[in-house]
Amino acid sequence: MASSYDSIAALYDPWSRSVTEDVDFYVAEARKAGGPVVELGVGTGRIAVPTAQAGVRVIGIDSSERMLDVCRARAEEAGVGELVDLRPGDLRHPPVKERVTLVTCPFRALLHLESDEERLDALQSVHGLLLPGGRFVFDVFAPSRDDVLETHGRWLEREPGIWERADWDTDRRLLTLSVRGEAGETRMYLAWRSPEEWRHLLERAGLDVVACYGWFDLRPYDGGEDSVWIARRPTD
Repeated sequence: MASSYDSIAALYDPWSRSVTEDVDFYVAEARKAGGPVVELGVGTGRIAVPTAQAGVRVIGIDSSERMLDVCRARAEEAGVGELVDLRPGDLRHPPVKERVTLVTCPFRALLHLESDEERLDALQSVHGLLLPGGRFVFDVFAPSRDDVLETHGRWLEREPGIWERADWDTDRRLLTLSVRGEAGETRMYLAWRSPEEWRHLLERAGLDVVACYGWFDLRPYDGGEDSVWIARRPTD
């Protein structure tokens, strides 16, 4: 089944070029874990390639074959192709038999899951991938009222020649995000939930919440749009 990212695989890196604030955070988590790290929603390797450059092996999962092709080329160009193991698959049932000390899901990828059933499937799969004491690190968002009002239904130039439009359905808590540029265009859907709901889902999946931060500099969460989570599989 085609992914909504297939048609913007060549556009993705220019579109996301300004998103750098999370890279050092995820690389540091990978270094602490030692690897291999399972990265869900690996995309074009924005985080996986720097992680491999830090000497940590990455097993990268993504539903978009074309994004994986770009990631593979980036890893080879960076000289770390042997450390980046890329596999097509679904966040809910990643094709990974290995058991690891760290699973990550950066850049809000969990928001592509549409229902609590799908979210719980994914989190239970994460639980199964982790060794006892292993950690799951991810980030998500819930938009502020101001963000919705400022961006709803408007085409905004995010990067030169690359435009995006956010259509917010606050009743369904669903964002329809449209992206277009010379190299391609697409439409994708992101469903947000509150931090309280994410905490409940993590607990239902058998994961203990270690921390919930408000940003990648580890500031305490204080009710803002972004939340960065660290959970762990219990040791008993």
